[in-house]
Amino acid sequence: MKTVNLIENSKVYTSNVYFVTGSWNALDGKNTLVDTGQDPSILERLESASAGVGKKRVEQVVLTHCHYDHTGMLESIRDLYDPVVYAFSPSMKGVSRLRDMQEIKMGDRFFEVIHAPGHSHDSVLLYNSDEGILFSGDTSFNIHKSTMTIEPEFLALLQRLCRKDIRIIYPGHGSPHTKGCNRMIHLSLDRMRRSCIVEESQK
Repeated sequence: MKTVNLIENSKVYTSNVYFVTGSWNALDGKNTLVDTGQDPSILERLESASAGVGKKRVEQVVLTHCHYDHTGMLESIRDLYDPVVYAFSPSMKGVSRLRDMQEIKMGDRFFEVIHAPGHSHDSVLLYNSDEGILFSGDTSFNIHKSTMTIEPEFLALLQRLCRKDIRIIYPGHGSPHTKGCNRMIHLSLDRMRRSCIVEESQK
C-alpha cells in the first residue's frame, strides 16, 4: 500500500488529503482519497500521481467527517472522477453510509471503520491491522492533561484502540506519528482513567 499526502506545503488552510493506492497499482486495488480538503492544488497533484494503467484515478473517497476543511473539494472531485463517496454522516446526500466495524478496501488493504464520536458526531477512524495503520481524522489521542469532563464514548474508544497494534497514525492535520503510537494511546487512557477516579471522588 502507498500513501501520499497531496497537500504538503499547501498555503491554504485545509485538512490533509491522503491518496491511497496499492503497492503495485494492480487492477483490483482501490484508488482512494481519504478526505478531500479544500485546496484546489490537489487536482494538479492527483493528475501527476501514479494511479495505475487502465484504472480510474480516484475510485472512491472516504470522509473521516463532514467538516468543511475535510470536504471542500468533494464536488470538484466528483465532477472529475465520479467516485463512490463514503461517509458516516446520515445528513450528507449522495454518499454510501459507513457503519462501525465495516470493512472497506483502500489501495490493496482492508480497513476497519471505527466510529469515533467526540470531535464530531460522524467522525470515523480507519484501521488496517496488517500494517498497523490508522487514519485518525481530527480525533486526537495525545492527551497530556485531561479535564474533569470525561466522555464515556471516548474512554471506550481508547480502550478499543489499546487492543490493536498501531504503528503509524495519519492525522487530519500535521505530520504522521511514526513512533510510540501504542504507548501514546495507552498513556492517554491511563490519564483519563485517573481523571475519572478524581471526578467520582469529588461527587
